[in-house]
Amino acid sequence: MADSSTSAQPTAPLRADRPVHVVGGGPGGLSVAHALRARGVRAVVLERSERVGDSWRRHYDRLHLHTTRRRSALPGLPMPRRFGRWPSRDDVVRYLEKYAEHHRLEIVTGVEVSRIERSEDGAGWLLRATGGRELTGAAVVVATGFNHTPRVPDWPGRDTYTGELLHASQYRNPKPFAGRDVLVVGVGNTGAEIAVDLVEGGASRVRLAVRTPPHIVRRSTAGWPAQYSGILVRRLPVPLVDRISRLQARVAVPDLSEHGLPRPETGLYSRVLEGAIPVQDVGLIDAVRAGSVEVVAAVKGFEEGEVLLADGERISPDAVIAATGYERGLEGLVGHLGVLDERGRPVVHGARTPAGAPDLYFTGFTNPISGNLREMALDAQRIARAVARSGKASPLPGA
Repeated sequence: MADSSTSAQPTAPLRADRPVHVVGGGPGGLSVAHALRARGVRAVVLERSERVGDSWRRHYDRLHLHTTRRRSALPGLPMPRRFGRWPSRDDVVRYLEKYAEHHRLEIVTGVEVSRIERSEDGAGWLLRATGGRELTGAAVVVATGFNHTPRVPDWPGRDTYTGELLHASQYRNPKPFAGRDVLVVGVGNTGAEIAVDLVEGGASRVRLAVRTPPHIVRRSTAGWPAQYSGILVRRLPVPLVDRISRLQARVAVPDLSEHGLPRPETGLYSRVLEGAIPVQDVGLIDAVRAGSVEVVAAVKGFEEGEVLLADGERISPDAVIAATGYERGLEGLVGHLGVLDERGRPVVHGARTPAGAPDLYFTGFTNPISGNLREMALDAQRIARAVARSGKASPLPGA
């Protein structure tokens, strides 16, 4: 069996004896592969890049998890205490590398799966991959990641805009923007943190374009992480959680209405179910109150080198950073199977499989307030149990 250090040759032959194929070598894919291996099921991870955890390597430099070290570990390997309470991007990358090595996972890198179809005999799945490969699996777990394809809105005039425009996925640190006027578009966690990073890195002016004011929560209050609250309330009725969070916000978070960030009218948990995760404060509140991050209206379009805002204002920043999210990028892979909703997300996840697509699993495509890594770890165990019960997949050699 190849381990993570010897399976990095993209030209290595791939066996087609009906293992479980796991598409994606990030935390979701690795945790499922381990959970399957622990149950005696052979799992082969197919990773399109040359290294596991590649998407984490591309995040901006200052990134730290908003979930705690203990609640972010994957099955079978705790995160080291030296990572601190909020692990950094580089810590997460090191952890994923160690995880693959520690569990001796079977990983093939440099292989991108482009399409998943039912096998001709109807008893499994056919994966079409780079180099003309056709791989047959008893089951498939799709774990290609929540942040797969950068999304930039098709703003009027965007294609003819001559100023610097980049997606947040291209942002690494504030050095290139020191002394410059920067507009950050989007006030999710990424946009908020980049705005603060730019201020601390010496940008001459930082503006934050906001379409819908977000819920803002403290990452930790009196030592109690916001993630723990998210875990506790996840099964409670939505109206009750909305009321609790509204009261908590009035105590813990100052009113920023006069600075352009009024409290949202829709409840926090109601917004979560719509796909809007609260912004965890890592300096945004203080920056907005101090005026070092200026909140402006949403971007309407571009015209003659200027940015047009929804309130009619025209501004001319030196650079525009679009923290406007990502697409799941699943349409070409599984869109023909009828397993995606209108937003391009899987209709089910975890141990459940879509109607008409038995033995096809998805993990990592939700963004829960209880923590994405935590939920992927739980999903891994559920998926492994379901696959093992089916008895269809190849066992580990010697098992």
